[in-house]
This record gives sequence, structure tokens and C-alpha cells, in this order.
Amino acid sequence: MVLKKKSILLIMAFLIGCFVCACEKEDSITGEPLVEDTEEASSTEETKSAEEEAAEQWAKGYGLPVDENESKEAEADCKKMMGLYSDIYEHADKGKASNVVLSDETILEIQNIVIESGCPVTTAVKYANMGNFEAVDGFLTECMEGKSGFVIIYDVNYDGGIGRLKFIYDGTDMYVVSARGIWNDDNKPGISYISYTRIKEWKYTDKGWFGYELCVPEPPEVSEIVDGSCLIRVKPMTEEQRETSERCVRGLGYQGNNLLCSNWDTDHMDELDYNGMYEYLYRMKYQEKFNSEDFPNGIPKEEFESLIMEYLPVTEEQIREYAVFDEENQTYLWARLGCGNYAPTFFGTSLPEVVDIKENEDGTITLTVEAVCDMVICDDAVITHELTVRFAEDGSFQYLGNEILNDGIMHIPDYQYRIKD
Repeated sequence: MVLKKKSILLIMAFLIGCFVCACEKEDSITGEPLVEDTEEASSTEETKSAEEEAAEQWAKGYGLPVDENESKEAEADCKKMMGLYSDIYEHADKGKASNVVLSDETILEIQNIVIESGCPVTTAVKYANMGNFEAVDGFLTECMEGKSGFVIIYDVNYDGGIGRLKFIYDGTDMYVVSARGIWNDDNKPGISYISYTRIKEWKYTDKGWFGYELCVPEPPEVSEIVDGSCLIRVKPMTEEQRETSERCVRGLGYQGNNLLCSNWDTDHMDELDYNGMYEYLYRMKYQEKFNSEDFPNGIPKEEFESLIMEYLPVTEEQIREYAVFDEENQTYLWARLGCGNYAPTFFGTSLPEVVDIKENEDGTITLTVEAVCDMVICDDAVITHELTVRFAEDGSFQYLGNEILNDGIMHIPDYQYRIKD
């Protein structure tokens, strides 16, 4: 009985051992492929997800992957251009502030160096013409005809760095590879970014402005509106147009005064904002910013009236009637432009440019001026107006009237007077 019991126990142990081994073998055979299948499925899902994300990003049009060769080319080109004017930058007056701001003269000097390379180049200087513009004009003209191609434009910035914009047209869509060259602390050129973006829409105007809107993040992806609009002057202004723009309209603009954005003449001058225009006329005359801290109680009557009468055919009595005047202190009130008395508008940022100059029989000059806005609306002629001036032999001049053409005044914001009675 004992032997039989032992035999039975041995047989049972043997069978159990075989069963356990079989199970382990089955796990070793069937389990491994199951792990591989899971990894493959996971990998497929990740690949599919990455492909979907790439497709979504491509549809958005911004943050597109930059081809390695394009990236290397952009970096090399920026550094090469910066190398051409490194001596000018190194010896330029960079001011004492932490952020470098070069003078207009230095920027234009740098532009002339880049022009010699034969490449199209523009600058941040107001009214400056694009050098070697013919290549860009030809490219955009062909794009309007549906022909594919590309062109590279360089842009000299006030910090001495350089932008490189490579516009690529495939016959249907236009893209831009943007690169930014900067100077490091040791005056060595470096690259701050390279991006690849599709252009949502673009236009090339008869005046020669290239306007385009980049694809940018939009709500609800971002909480604030991102302005992707850009405007680049391609066709040059004449030297006379540029000088007259600089002399007569740049200092006024369309913000803080209404000399250029209202209808008036010598018989109707009561709606001009004299208190608002004073600081702009002051800067035009003295080439420096008006310091209100020197006049805590207002601008003395004599100083205010003499400056206004220098630029406008108006009498002392009329100024006192039309402007906000403090009889007790014999001063004209002045207030800084701010959120309390001015609601910012895109139109207010527009740059006035003279596009035509006509001499009249009475010796006056009529300047045809257009407001160029490079923000959001991206328009090279928000309004067109005729500004009449009279030049004296000593080079001084007076404004005699302004007329906004084609009901343009109906399409711009109502003017806000800085100070109210």
C-alpha cells in the first residue's frame, strides 16, 4: 500500500510537472508575438497621429517644417550679408541703451553696401526705396500671370541685423521662408529664427506695394488677434516725392491731430485741433520732442500762437477762439495722448506719402497724399487727400487746406479731440 501510494504520488507529480512545463512553453510561444503585435499597433497609432498632426499644421499654414537645405542656405546668406557691413556696424554709434538702435544714416549706409551685392534690399527707414527692386517687380508680375518662381528680399533692421525673406510661388500658393540675422555680444553674426509660412492672400498694387497676409494662429487657439499682414514698397518714389513727404507730412501723420484727416481751408479752420497739433509742429520746427514737463500750467500764449501762425494762416484772435485757452493763466492747455483721450485705430498708424505734386497758378502747391497702412487692413491708400501748401523763398511753408477725396472721410474713424472745452 505504501509503495502503491508512493507510485501514485510520483505519477501525479510527473503529470503536474508536465502540465506546468507545457503552460510555460505555451506562454513563451504565444506571449511574445502578442507583445510585438501591441507594439506594432501602438507604433502605427503614433505614426498615424504624427501624420495627422503634420497634416493639420500644414492646413493651418504656419510653423511649417523647414527643409534642411533651405535652413542652411538662409543661415549662410544672412551671415554672408552681415559680413559685408560688419565694419560699419562695429564702429556705428549704438547709443547707451541695452537695445541697439542705429541712425537712419547708418541704416541707409548699410543698405548701400547690400545693394552692391545685386540683391533686392529694403530698410525700416520711412520712405526709403528698395534697392535692386527690378527682380521683385518681375517676380510678382510673373506670379500674377500664374508663373512659378522665387525671389529673395533682404531687410536691414534698426538693430543692425538683417532679415531674409524668400518668397516662393508654386503657381497656386505663395510661401515665405523667413530668417533673421542678429549680432551677438561679441559682434559676431548669428541667427535668431528661421520659419516657413504659407501666405493666405497677397496683392501687388499699381503703386508698387506688395501686400500680403501670413497664416497665423487664430482664436480659439489664441486669445488675442495675431496680425499677419505685411506691406513692402517695391516700386520707388521719386526723389521729389520722398523729400516732400519727409518735409510736409511725415511729422503730422494721422494720429493726435486732424490736419491731414479732415476737410478744411482758410475760410473754415475752426474744427482743427490746435491743442493737439502743437507738439507735432514743435517737432517739425525744432527737430526734437516737445517736453510737456517744461509747461506744467499749459503752454504760454506767445509761444503757442507764434508756432501755430508760422504753419497756418490764422490770427491770434482766431486761435484763442478755436483752441482751448486758459484766460486766467494766459496759457493753452495740453494733454498727453493716451487711453483717456484716444482710442487706438489701425488708420492712426498710417504713414502719409506724397504721390503727386502740382503747381497752381496762384503760386501754391497741391500735394496728393495717400495714407499707407501696413497693419491688419494692409492698404496702400486708406484715404487719398489733396493738401495745399505755400512755400516761401526762405524754405518755410504754410498749410492752406486739406480735402479728402472720394468720400474717404466716411470710411475712417471720427476724429477724437484731445482736449474738450
